[in-house]
Amino acid sequence: MVRADRRSALRGLAQAGLLPPAALAVHELRYLLAFGPNAGIELQRQGHSYLHSVAPWIAAVVALAAGVFLRALGRAFSGRTSVSRLSVSFATLWLACSGCLVAIYMGQEFLEGLLAAGHPAGWIGIFGYGGWWAIPVAVCIGLVLAAVYHAADWVLGEVSRRFSASLPRRPRRVASSPRPPLVAVPQPAPVAGGWSGRGPPVGA
Repeated sequence: MVRADRRSALRGLAQAGLLPPAALAVHELRYLLAFGPNAGIELQRQGHSYLHSVAPWIAAVVALAAGVFLRALGRAFSGRTSVSRLSVSFATLWLACSGCLVAIYMGQEFLEGLLAAGHPAGWIGIFGYGGWWAIPVAVCIGLVLAAVYHAADWVLGEVSRRFSASLPRRPRRVASSPRPPLVAVPQPAPVAGGWSGRGPPVGA
């Protein structure tokens, strides 16, 4: 039970680990589409220089997600699977990924408007100056993210199914019925039960 919970937690962490690089891609492409070649200058002017320090952590999270997938793939090659299949359709997952990316972008831009010097505040800082580009970009990145999730789920399922079918099956052991416990039945004394073969002594 503990191992299953641990594998489920690792799987959730691996799936969530793909959101930070996807959110960073939405953020960068939004400025690239809005400002073109001047996107780098505009990013520095609005206080986005901190993103360079976040990049190594994002790479570490992606490496962790890849490691979890490779571990699950190794289990699938042995005929086992440590993950549960996706229970949502591709369109639903695409919509969910796109909505999460838009929400992350809005939260990021809102906090930058409060904390970063030179960044516009409020709705102007979120959707102004070409910020509306974040919505179609999030839809495109969400499509890629949903495709990655479904592809990984399909690969693990197919590999596990094919290799589990090729493994020799062990014969099932028939469980024998337990023997009834031995109960000691007390034997009454012959005199008490009137079974004595000797009569009572003759009175003098």
